[in-house]
Amino acid sequence: MQRGAITRESVLQVLAEHDELGREAFLTKYGFGEARSYVLVHEGREYDSKAVAGVAHKWDQGQALRPDEFSGGKDHAAAWLKRVGFQVKAINNPD
Repeated sequence: MQRGAITRESVLQVLAEHDELGREAFLTKYGFGEARSYVLVHEGREYDSKAVAGVAHKWDQGQALRPDEFSGGKDHAAAWLKRVGFQVKAINNPD
């Protein structure tokens, strides 16, 4: 599996699944926690960037990435999502 090899179309499929399941169920299904540093912003909604990028691999490469397969949000998930045309913003999380 090539990390980061995702497409805009795969991300849109992930966002549709996220919206259908709801945030909590989506994160639980794929084993991700809430975003601590970066969120994807699409049509006025915010999504957990690592979870979205990780699950997008399911559509493009047949298997989602697990949370432990990321070494950093800025250089991985956030960069991958920006590369395929999505807005990503830094967040401040008091935790």
